[in-house]
Amino acid sequence: MKVKYSYVTGVLLFFAALTAQAQYTETLNSNRPGQSQGAFAVGTGVFQAEVGATLGREAHNLLFTETENWGTEFQLRYGAIREQLEFNFSGSFLYENITPTAGNAEPYSHSGFPIINAGVKYLLYDPYKNYTEKINVYSYHANRAFKWRTLIPAVSIFSGANYVYRNNNPFLPESQAGFSPKVMAITQHNWGRWVWVNNFIYDQFLTDYPTKAWITTMTHSFNPKIAAFAEVQVIISDIYADDLFRFGGAYLITKDLQVDVNALINFKETPRRRQLGLGLSYRLDFHRNDELLPKN
Repeated sequence: MKVKYSYVTGVLLFFAALTAQAQYTETLNSNRPGQSQGAFAVGTGVFQAEVGATLGREAHNLLFTETENWGTEFQLRYGAIREQLEFNFSGSFLYENITPTAGNAEPYSHSGFPIINAGVKYLLYDPYKNYTEKINVYSYHANRAFKWRTLIPAVSIFSGANYVYRNNNPFLPESQAGFSPKVMAITQHNWGRWVWVNNFIYDQFLTDYPTKAWITTMTHSFNPKIAAFAEVQVIISDIYADDLFRFGGAYLITKDLQVDVNALINFKETPRRRQLGLGLSYRLDFHRNDELLPKN
């Protein structure tokens, strides 16, 4: 899940990070189990693998089909050059077994990688960078008062390229095959134990069927080990449009290892979707702390 500076478990490190002024956190910073990306990078010298397995069912009342599917998904993240910069490689593999519910057609199946993406994320603005909150030693109420700065989000951008293989890809039309661009604006609010992330996505926009999407994710950390999330994803495309709702939680086993569970539902019949997921995030931490060099 997105941690502290990326959306879930690290929410715990929020106050410590205000003084650190860096992307790196002592605790793993995962985007799982939701589908949104947090605004902050993993930190220089950090390589992170986030993988998951899904099991789902679909029913389409216009195509008269019922589908059972299973899949795997992965995201590889690496921080390099600057603390604000992250390189990202992600994709999924999906197998579907489809049963017609009308006529005499036989069940059939197909599988493959629907889409692969590689890109770069860069943090443009952190509202808490170079900011130290002033403590009013004379007024308890002044220190507890609402602070307008909390309404200002961290902002980052993502730019990448998709690849859809040709040769009878069963998941997308032939017009979508090959390379296409993807861009995204990311905002993130950190409110103590709560983190709110928004992704505004424009995908495959040089193809015949571009996709616009919005993902909004709210995460709450109960303690240093356990966090829960709820997420809404709106997809607008001539190929597939939907409103998806996800929810679940994550457990931090060690500072570099996290497990998660999640579920997905939607509210339409073309198709009606239900899905369960299980995931794992693991970090290889080669981050080097900045050193203060003495004058002279």
